[in-house]
Amino acid sequence: MPDVQAALRGYARIFEAALPDTLPRGKTPVEQAMRYSMEGGGKRIRPALVLSFCELFGGKTEQVLPLAVAMPFAVALEMIHCYSLIHDDLPCMDNDDYRRGQLSCHRKFGEAAALLAGDALLTLAFETIAGAEMYPAELRCKAIALLARAAGTQGMIGGQWLDIQYERRKITRSQLEEMNRRKTGALLGAACELGCLAASADKIQTVAALAYAEHLGLLFQLTDDILDADEEPGKATWVSLLGLEGAQTEARLLAQSAQKAIAPYAGKDHFLHDLPEWLILRNA
Repeated sequence: MPDVQAALRGYARIFEAALPDTLPRGKTPVEQAMRYSMEGGGKRIRPALVLSFCELFGGKTEQVLPLAVAMPFAVALEMIHCYSLIHDDLPCMDNDDYRRGQLSCHRKFGEAAALLAGDALLTLAFETIAGAEMYPAELRCKAIALLARAAGTQGMIGGQWLDIQYERRKITRSQLEEMNRRKTGALLGAACELGCLAASADKIQTVAALAYAEHLGLLFQLTDDILDADEEPGKATWVSLLGLEGAQTEARLLAQSAQKAIAPYAGKDHFLHDLPEWLILRNA
């Protein structure tokens, strides 16, 4: 679906133009590793969700347009995501030598610098929101709490630990869903909710966004599992649980549910409507 790809590229350009003002400019290996990981490309789906939901619900201030008013949240969230990728690639975790076609952070800068770069990005994420004075203090506190919850033991970190525990074990569908909701879905959900928060969306709008995020988070991991079906023997995945055809059927149902959740606000040809279908059709 080229329209989704074009939209993602557009959001990525806007997002990446804001990065130099938010990253450290020092020359220590840790600071270089932070920039290397944050500027390493990727689809930027999480920032796109923050920006798109803020646009959808009309976020703006007297001086700042929707994309700019949501940018501190988008940057902070991507810092959390990048820190998690740095740590995922470490030898004690997935032990990956490459990320997005280039050397993984620890392979380029060493394990100590990579570990500290991940820690520093995690810390800088909260500093970025705290210092975003375009938002009232109460809203910044709410955003920090939301992001911390999504990244912590009830969210991403908890899901990553479940993933380790479930290796080479037969698990139930409910266990797989819980792992995916935390490991992948928590940050995607935070992206949607942060976009709503930046736009001062009302409760009904936010509930719709969270329902969308719930289905999208499961779909995102499910499509990853389909793409990686031949590369992760022993992993607890949707393909190992449902088989390839069953996983593909489940993906279509999740995409339809996500679209239905957001339908009152984002109809056909809107980025948020088309994104679930694009996830199914992507090949990388």
